[in-house]
Amino acid sequence: MPILEVHSDIWCPFAYVGITAALEERSRRGRSDVGIVMRAWPLELVNGSPLDATTTGHHVDDLRRQVAPTLFVGFDLSTFPTTTMPALALAASAYRRDGQTGEAVGMALRRSLFEDGLDISDAQNLRQVAASWDLGQVDTSDFTAVRSDWAAGSDRGVQGSPHFFFDETDVFCPTLDIERDSAGHLLLARNRERLNAFLDVCFSP
Repeated sequence: MPILEVHSDIWCPFAYVGITAALEERSRRGRSDVGIVMRAWPLELVNGSPLDATTTGHHVDDLRRQVAPTLFVGFDLSTFPTTTMPALALAASAYRRDGQTGEAVGMALRRSLFEDGLDISDAQNLRQVAASWDLGQVDTSDFTAVRSDWAAGSDRGVQGSPHFFFDETDVFCPTLDIERDSAGHLLLARNRERLNAFLDVCFSP
């Protein structure tokens, strides 16, 4: 099975927009035979600290207002997670079962955060996601897999979350053009040409 790999973190709103766009385009083209593997790019390890909730909330507002009005409808800044390491480990556990389960759990975790306003660092919320796919508790090997993804991403030159790879082609954040105005606010626009050019490589017959 051909595989589209996306190095990203679950609490990255830019990655959520990009992965959602890739899933929608795969469905539109009828290419369910192409798997999507969301590899961990744990930003709290990359940056040395967790994402700042307030800054991420501003990014969510900018994305919803400028490019993604149908996403982030239930996002709740008050329940923003303190870490994504356990959630990333749960996603790794799901991928250890099979690609379809991994993809489903990876997106369920992102929707829980961005659409349902749930704290995905809360153990009870993670248990509920795991139970939906009959997954057991994560173990040490799942956290090791998260760090292995991070190391592999570093080796292959991941620039940030999200970075897409397919065969010999890769592109960082293909969905969006991101700039800042003189006051430092984000100016966002969908780059459909760049995204479609990349997805043509992934999903063409």
